[in-house]
Amino acid sequence: MKVRDIVRNIFLNPKSFFLENLGVKQTIAKNTFWLAVAEVINKILRFIFIIYVVRILGATEYGKFTFGLAFVGLFGIFSDLGVSQIVTREIAKDSSKEKELPAIFSLKLLLTLITLFLILIGSFFITQTPQIQKIILILAFLTAVQGFSSIIFAFFNAKQRMEYQSFAKIFEVILLVILGFFVIFHFPSAENLSYVYLTSAFLTLVFVSLFFHFKILPIRFSFNFSIWKTYLLLSWPLALSGVIGSILGNTDSTMMGYFGQITQTGWYNAAQRIVATSVIPANLIAVSFFPALSKFFSEAKEKLQTTWNYYAQTVILFILPLIVGGIVLAPKIINFVYGANFQPAILAFRILIICGGVAILSGPLNQVLLVSNQQKKVFFIGVFGALVNVSLNFILIPKYSLYGAALTSLVAGFLILFLLFKLTSKLTPVEPINSKLISSFLITGISVIPMYFAISQPRVYNLNVIFSILIGAAIYSVTFLILKTVLKYSI
Repeated sequence: MKVRDIVRNIFLNPKSFFLENLGVKQTIAKNTFWLAVAEVINKILRFIFIIYVVRILGATEYGKFTFGLAFVGLFGIFSDLGVSQIVTREIAKDSSKEKELPAIFSLKLLLTLITLFLILIGSFFITQTPQIQKIILILAFLTAVQGFSSIIFAFFNAKQRMEYQSFAKIFEVILLVILGFFVIFHFPSAENLSYVYLTSAFLTLVFVSLFFHFKILPIRFSFNFSIWKTYLLLSWPLALSGVIGSILGNTDSTMMGYFGQITQTGWYNAAQRIVATSVIPANLIAVSFFPALSKFFSEAKEKLQTTWNYYAQTVILFILPLIVGGIVLAPKIINFVYGANFQPAILAFRILIICGGVAILSGPLNQVLLVSNQQKKVFFIGVFGALVNVSLNFILIPKYSLYGAALTSLVAGFLILFLLFKLTSKLTPVEPINSKLISSFLITGISVIPMYFAISQPRVYNLNVIFSILIGAAIYSVTFLILKTVLKYSI
């Protein structure tokens, strides 16, 4: 199906275009649309909800919740072990593999029970506080529910019906927000917030399971050790990568909670939540570039370099104003979002916004290594980063609390960026340092200077933070466009 045919179908028959698979390009466009819509709605609604949660519960109660969530997150990979991704791959290649689903459902059930047991045992070692142990147990069941949902979503992805998963995610976040606002306004506590998350996930699983059972395939269970062995052998590399991701993503909060710094955990996660929301555009950019990089790696190395340059330039264009603006306006941002009681989160936010920029800058390097079949090397870099993260956290968190955790993330992030850069230079056709990127850094760096001076001025700084951000963005954009025109620079 040609692009013009896709556009024509959108206007002439929007229902078919957005809810049916009519051709390769249309199906990709449809799936991308629904995944993007679900992601944006999910992130925005959750962020708005968390703002009220943090303001009403306060740093200590929110810290209890985020500590429990981080600890459970360390075990989340064990409920899946990468099986969901393998299910998607295998069924997409061979629809006859659908008959193996009953065995996969049974395997997921077994992995879920093992995960629940591990979390239950671990909770007695990580904290001696009964309330937090209860929160951990509630969130353990949340992990179990989400883990089982992932197999159903894996089947939808294999059939390229991402709209079903998107509807489920939107349904869940709407439930979460409705139930959550009722609970935090009438029965505010970290424990009740945990019940809200579990309830919304469980009701979504019921809804998805019923739809799947009656509209797609009957849900059945069967014990087939041969199938279990086959899928686990295929998924173990993904499982190892998932373990590394879990450590990098959850160690900071878990270790702060382990050292009894619950309030500091609340401050830290409040700052981290803003950073995670601010980098959503960069994540969407990354998704859009990966297929093109994969294609050109096999077909045309010159186009690979050109596409990679475009990706890296786009990233540079985004991260420099994000970091500079975030550092300057950090007090205003924290106060606007969470209130004056979260002033200790300001310095952590400044460090974490740099971490976010470093992570975004690592994206082009990571992706070109993956398309160059260097995933094993990327995995070992992740292992090294996780070891550095854990080691430094043991040293810095007891002394510097949330600021030590943020510095640990920053150091680990820079080390990973450096190693990815070295491997990209040696093992891929891409030149990570070239005239295009040097020009991008120079022009973007110059464009940030007037933005910095503008938002630092009291007349702009003392405005509502939204207006300060808009003024800064406008000055940066105009300066960049002027330099781009004068220097005849293309991006």
